[in-house]
Amino acid sequence: MEEERQEITTLVGREVYSNNGVFVGEVEDLRLDMETEAVTGLALGELNRELFRGKLDGASGVILPYRWVRSVGDVVLVSDVVERMKEPEEEEPAVA
Repeated sequence: MEEERQEITTLVGREVYSNNGVFVGEVEDLRLDMETEAVTGLALGELNRELFRGKLDGASGVILPYRWVRSVGDVVLVSDVVERMKEPEEEEPAVA
């Protein structure tokens, strides 16, 4: 089945939730790889401050790796963000 293509600008402004239903933030921008013409990250603002407590160091947003995205519809669902934020791992979201 062929995946339906959408304008990447349609992602801007969408709310982002974890697959557990926890609000994460709102898409403000995208990180792109111009060579492969692929989205590599979502720049989020309007963050759930409780979720990112102690991790922002004064930053106003974060960039989540696009591979964390599970689905895109009216909202963006990302996998295991809550668990990833609670337990340190090799790759944490980049502070924007």
